Amino acid sequence: MPNDALLLTLDQGTTSSRASLHTAAGQRLLSRSAPLSCRHPADGWVEQDGEEIWASQLAALQALEQAISPEQRGAVAACGIANQRETTLLWHRRSGALLGPAIVWQDGRTAGLCAEWKRSGLEPLVRGRTGLLLDPYFSASKIVWLLREQPQAAAAAAAGELCFGTVNSWLLWRLTGGQVHATDRSNASRTLLMDLERGQWDPELCDAFGVPADLLPELRPCHADFGAITAGLPFAGVPIRAMLGDQQAATLGQNCLQPGEAKCTYGTGAFLVINTGSSIVRSDGGLLSTYGWCGADGSATYCLEGSVLNAGTAIQWLRDGLGLIESSDEINALAATAPAGSGLMLVPAFTGWGTPHWDPHARGLLIGITRDTGGGAIARATLESIALAVASLVELATEALGAPLKELATDGGAAAADGLLQAQADSCGLEVRRRADLESTSRGVALLAALDAGVVPGLEAWETIPGEPAASRFQPSLSDDDRQRWLKRWREAVRRSLAWHA
Repeated sequence: MPNDALLLTLDQGTTSSRASLHTAAGQRLLSRSAPLSCRHPADGWVEQDGEEIWASQLAALQALEQAISPEQRGAVAACGIANQRETTLLWHRRSGALLGPAIVWQDGRTAGLCAEWKRSGLEPLVRGRTGLLLDPYFSASKIVWLLREQPQAAAAAAAGELCFGTVNSWLLWRLTGGQVHATDRSNASRTLLMDLERGQWDPELCDAFGVPADLLPELRPCHADFGAITAGLPFAGVPIRAMLGDQQAATLGQNCLQPGEAKCTYGTGAFLVINTGSSIVRSDGGLLSTYGWCGADGSATYCLEGSVLNAGTAIQWLRDGLGLIESSDEINALAATAPAGSGLMLVPAFTGWGTPHWDPHARGLLIGITRDTGGGAIARATLESIALAVASLVELATEALGAPLKELATDGGAAAADGLLQAQADSCGLEVRRRADLESTSRGVALLAALDAGVVPGLEAWETIPGEPAASRFQPSLSDDDRQRWLKRWREAVRRSLAWHA
């Protein structure tokens, strides 16, 4: 494969869809994006229109193809897809018509159903087989809700005419003109339906949840032949050679290739992911065991993950809900107007709480307000809340691994905020590293596509990117005693937010 080959990536997220090109050396040449909306039809519900998801991704893909030369278009060797995980869609196998909304990963409407499953004693089986917990976050309860609530869904399932997919499968279906209904192990590991050790769908779990096995997509490795982009679409004919859930892709894109290396992505939520190598590490503290990716020889890399369900959404709330800022990048300057140590804390549990409490009934809390509290203090508390939530995950990871993390790599839109990363270093007691290019998700899935297409010899090929500026580094500035006092107050604030809408 010539070294002038290019890699196409689709990065479909919760609030936008992106299409990018990377060189064979790992440099990001160009990106285009299109926005995507969410609906909140009831408290704790978050849904999207599956057709809008596709239209958003198609718009980004079209804009990218229009921005490049014919020579660059001809050099594209392979495509990789990264995506928001757990978000669940059902569609008709013959017509492609969607049956109901796309139920987003943040959605908590199935809390009652998960509680029923817990009372039935199902959780030990689920934890042992999948590495996950019974929570509305994951796909299984969303599938069951759609089967029960959407007209014609149950009948289509009984007739073998129904397809389930997370967003990657839906995009693949559309990109291949309805020819390929498949998924990869990283996304499948987030459904509650895949045996983590075997890397296969689990018939016993399907039966326990009442999910018909024939609506599941074909399960393939994370880099494999997923077909090609069909005629009439941008980049027609380009082979699709990799799929990864967005957090696994970002971990790979941050070159967390050795056990114990960790990254945190600050997007709509905040996600701490630690490479655990060939071992599935189990946590008693609420962290999740999940599939990472597979190497050139097909061997599995596993990860340990902690999930904060609301991070970037807290900054959006300051902008759209309170009107304290006009754009998200203004939060740094506003937060800098407030002194440290005010005692104000925000708990951003807008749609429930993830790790470690897994409480879909938690709700947001702002505590410590005084007559002097202004917009700057709220902005600072918002950045600190994201950092403190992640610091709690780092503590749990240290317990599960039996060793502290050495540093924390960061990416995602909110990582551009210096105030957030300084608060992260202070609350974790770790050096925090930020690459110049925050788009680690697209880089990770581009690397995997490059591996499968023979563009690179191994996953270590992009550890150094030619011409990339040096990373920014943030050092802890608090004493251990001050850090522990801060974390103790944070845990108390979170405790008060739990079960608010139970």
